[in-house]
Amino acid sequence: MSAIESGPMPLGKALNAGLRQAMLDDDKVLMMGEDIGPLGGVFRVTEGLHAEFGPNRVLDTPLAESGIVGTAIGLAMGGYRPVIEIQFDGFVFPAFDQITTQLAKLTNRLDGAVKMPIVIRIPYGGHIGAVEHHQESPEAYFAHTPGLRVVSPSTPNDAYWMIQDAIRSDDPVIFLEPKARYWPKGEVDVTERALDLHASRVVRRGTDVTLVGHGAMVSTLLQAAAIAEGEGIHCEVVDVRSLSPVDYGPIVDSVRSTGRMVYAQEAPGNVSVGSEIAATVTERAFYSLEAPVLRVSGFDTPFPPAKLEGAYLPDADRVLEAVDRALAY
Repeated sequence: MSAIESGPMPLGKALNAGLRQAMLDDDKVLMMGEDIGPLGGVFRVTEGLHAEFGPNRVLDTPLAESGIVGTAIGLAMGGYRPVIEIQFDGFVFPAFDQITTQLAKLTNRLDGAVKMPIVIRIPYGGHIGAVEHHQESPEAYFAHTPGLRVVSPSTPNDAYWMIQDAIRSDDPVIFLEPKARYWPKGEVDVTERALDLHASRVVRRGTDVTLVGHGAMVSTLLQAAAIAEGEGIHCEVVDVRSLSPVDYGPIVDSVRSTGRMVYAQEAPGNVSVGSEIAATVTERAFYSLEAPVLRVSGFDTPFPPAKLEGAYLPDADRVLEAVDRALAY
């Protein structure tokens, strides 16, 4: 039985419901992180779980991300399924060595004898006017690392189901939560899982240009597509959902139909997830392309102060400018 009823809810609450359901389903699931206990986390995603499941399953930890991940690795070896919260995206870097040199490699190093069913939840991205180290987009580091699965929901329904699927995975999962989408509501159906954890999805049909993105950028792409519709341009929108592995089927099928593609992301463009997806789509759909695959991204600079984030982050206007360039070829 589900712990909640279907209906509209914010993405943050959907994550909370998914975490609660996973803990009800498996008493080996436990949570660790800074201030996730009685406080419920900075974004209140774990609110109420400490009271319901107790301090032995919802653990407040010291401010030591490397220690949190190292402890979770030991717990996974002991048969548990730890779910770690990294308080903000920029705080994951003290744990980067543990994640990339230990967590990602242990199962392979031990020839499959040990599983690493660990989920690392990371609120990421901009749009909240935060200070330095609180608005990063580190997805490319983890997608580049063999041994890690990397996913990012863009809707409350995806958040509810994807967090449970990630927890059930025997491989480590980097679970990227777009901060900008924590509060807007969306419909959640707790009765039926719609998609596999690593499936891409077409979220709007169109014929002229394929718009592709992940996380908070999906809502920006839908906004751009709605504006373009008023100008007689019909954009198809694809939500990648999984950054490693990437489900290229829906993306390539769409590009073969439209002949044009724009990828949008908050992260800097150089050596990014968007770069890899653009290159792979070019390889697989080359003879269908009427224009180069274009990318819209954050700039190749450190994330700026909050007052400048509007100039840094891609918006619908920058996406539409890329659409115009694609159609001009």
